[in-house]
Amino acid sequence: MMKRFLASVSILLLASITSSGSLAQDELSRLESAAPEATAAEAELSFRDIPILEKAFVDTAPAAGNDAFPVGELGIDGGKKANIVKLAEEIGEGKHGRYDSLLIAHKGKLLFESYHQRGRINLAHGQASATKAYTSLALGRAIQLGYLTMADLDKPLIGFLKNLDPAKLVEGAEKITLHKALTMHGGLSINDEKWEELQEDPAQLKNQGLVQTLLEHSGPITAESQTYLYGNFNPMLVMTVIDAVVPGTAQNFIKTEILDKLGVSNYSWQTHVSGLPQAGWMVNMTSRDMLKWGSIVLNQGKWNGEQLVSEDYLVKATSGLVKPTEDWMPDSYRYGYFWYQTPIAVDDKSFDATFAWGGGGQRVIVVEELDLIVAITGHDRDDTIMTQVANTILPAFAE
Repeated sequence: MMKRFLASVSILLLASITSSGSLAQDELSRLESAAPEATAAEAELSFRDIPILEKAFVDTAPAAGNDAFPVGELGIDGGKKANIVKLAEEIGEGKHGRYDSLLIAHKGKLLFESYHQRGRINLAHGQASATKAYTSLALGRAIQLGYLTMADLDKPLIGFLKNLDPAKLVEGAEKITLHKALTMHGGLSINDEKWEELQEDPAQLKNQGLVQTLLEHSGPITAESQTYLYGNFNPMLVMTVIDAVVPGTAQNFIKTEILDKLGVSNYSWQTHVSGLPQAGWMVNMTSRDMLKWGSIVLNQGKWNGEQLVSEDYLVKATSGLVKPTEDWMPDSYRYGYFWYQTPIAVDDKSFDATFAWGGGGQRVIVVEELDLIVAITGHDRDDTIMTQVANTILPAFAE
């Protein structure tokens, strides 16, 4: 009897050890397959102090999160798995520059997710000038809700700012329209030295005081001055109008009418010296949330069936309205309302790509014909990732 009892105990102990070992192995496998996360302490660090990942994380079947973005599997739900994985591994090895994440959504599902360098799934990454594209969609939201109309895009911008003193504005101030500002044709002429001087009295720059001050100290607004000039306060001109026409403040409007609806909670949106939300940079967003902005564009302004952004506005915003004049800009690039456009050739076909673009490699790329969204973050000075988008990513979904 005692022998049978001891044997039974041994069997139970062995089963327990085997089961525990199996559980431990399952947990280890789970941890190895989980996307890298920033710790609470790391999330407080400046970006340059975020530790570099020892090994790139590459996932062809991303886990579902609480971000309301459906997931699928690369190769099963679309795309050529081997090509994309090889590219991500090469990015991880630094062969294509310093990039922090690459995510791909196809036909409404996140199919691929990779993190490199300082990228983390839960870390809101600096968007640089991709912020301008988000500002554009905020204006499109204001139009959708009836606070502005499409016809208002071609009216004098100062007409929406009731706190200005028109008598003190430079000649031609009325020539600046939302359309002009959105296409970088505002025409202001204030150099960096003058701007530094104006900021010494920040009180005069608060809210609409920003536009009042700019239009008091600029040279005349003329046909000659209203040529393409990137930046040049144009995004903040647009943000000032948003703040003037929506109920409450632009900050609250962006949060409640866009970010909350998209389920975006892990972000930072810094404040301009005017007290208004930044319009051209200084916004941080996670890579997965970047896909949501792309989804709005891909789905003609809709999110989860709701018309979030005016479709008429979006058509114009993502059209190649003007040609950028920077000598470093690819010749095929065109500019709409803070969104870029370019054709991308794949074999004997050409696909129109619309994208938000920020310095260092921040991109939200939308290719409607392929039902494709690509989100990229990075901190690369040369920023040549579009070559890999054209040579590897699009071909993987083009057949």
